[in-house]
Amino acid sequence: MGAADAMWLHTDRPNHLMVIDGIMWTEQRLDWSQLRATLQERLVDTYPVFGQRPVDPVHPWELPSWEDDPDFALSHHLHRARLRKPGGEKQLRSFLEKKVSRPLDRSRPLWEAWLVDGYGEGSVLFLRLHHAMADGMALAQVMLTLTDPAPDARDEPREVEPANRGWSVAARATGLVRSALSLPSVPLTMLQAVQVSRKLVLGVLPRTLLSGEPGVDKLLAWSRPLPLADVKAIGRETGSTVNDVLMAALSGALARYLASFGEAVDHLTTMVPVNIRPPGEPLPRELGNKFALVLLHLPTGDLTVAQRLAEVHRRMEQIKHSPEVFITSAVADGIGFLHAIDKPLVDFFAGKAIGVTTNVMGPKEPRFLAGVEVKGVLGWVPGSGGQTLGVCVLSYADTVRIGFKVDAASVPVPDQLIAFFEAELDALRALVPERAAP
Repeated sequence: MGAADAMWLHTDRPNHLMVIDGIMWTEQRLDWSQLRATLQERLVDTYPVFGQRPVDPVHPWELPSWEDDPDFALSHHLHRARLRKPGGEKQLRSFLEKKVSRPLDRSRPLWEAWLVDGYGEGSVLFLRLHHAMADGMALAQVMLTLTDPAPDARDEPREVEPANRGWSVAARATGLVRSALSLPSVPLTMLQAVQVSRKLVLGVLPRTLLSGEPGVDKLLAWSRPLPLADVKAIGRETGSTVNDVLMAALSGALARYLASFGEAVDHLTTMVPVNIRPPGEPLPRELGNKFALVLLHLPTGDLTVAQRLAEVHRRMEQIKHSPEVFITSAVADGIGFLHAIDKPLVDFFAGKAIGVTTNVMGPKEPRFLAGVEVKGVLGWVPGSGGQTLGVCVLSYADTVRIGFKVDAASVPVPDQLIAFFEAELDALRALVPERAAP
């Protein structure tokens, strides 16, 4: 187990489970036997960590390790359930919210999956994977390996795509991966080091209704599918990236949410994952965490949508040309070795942000799970410390959705955030002349 993996393992706590949650759903019912065979072959038989459990080190200066679970059985991890009638989004949300606040069994490999029937005429595959196993980009790619490009492609030879293809973090689409990986060739000046250190150590998060100690209960919400072509058209018209547009819509949504409670701040800070795997490198069998978290100040002040988008673009460009990604990566590795004090350190750095925001670019074409077309995909990210708001934007089959995982006490009605996000995206669409629209 690497140092960064150990950090995520150590920082698990009841009100912040270090678990990445995701669903794929279909409009036709999935076959139980075929799904079992798929998970056995493509998860357990391919990636050893799906059959291994964490073991604490003998000495405090050593890292934890993974060991084979002598009692491993797929039945310990793959379960079945059926939604209550009428089996709609409300019932699915209720089912998921009860599960995401439940810790994984530390005596077994740190994952579980549920086949949930009764979602209309179809099924939902719900996956819960501990962050100690791998970063979000790797786990998204693992989810992709469960699927096929065609319904009858199961028996054809498969190749696992390199980590910078298929499903990858938003950084790939925005250029963050390329920029981050080129940073070693940029000299780290003393001024840069001081600037990044001040940001990490001295930065203060404005106090808002999103502040406070999170509780155990979490709520989930997600948007309708939004055309990815619309987001790209906004980017072309304004000289922005897809990620810029989505982060601007999120910034505006948060500004509207605070305003609805009579609050206003110039910015809210979120942590953005940046992939640091070499481009084209295949996903290793041992998985693991190869990413860094950078701080993005979301502009939530009194701005027009055009001004907000321009400001997001400017701030993202600063991050791309900053050594912050490597400094935060080194900090995470260092924390992993400091088991005795890692939680206070994580809380300190987590306190600089309201949560984590990730953007996962999925396949452009529909995929098939156990022979059935996947109609949609969603993910939810964990937080730490005093963070109350996790955001995952995920594209699939030329649509994009946003998913929120929030502290139930801090954000009791997360559907408001969804409505504000969609309204902000509509306002951004107005920047595109009809002749330039897709």
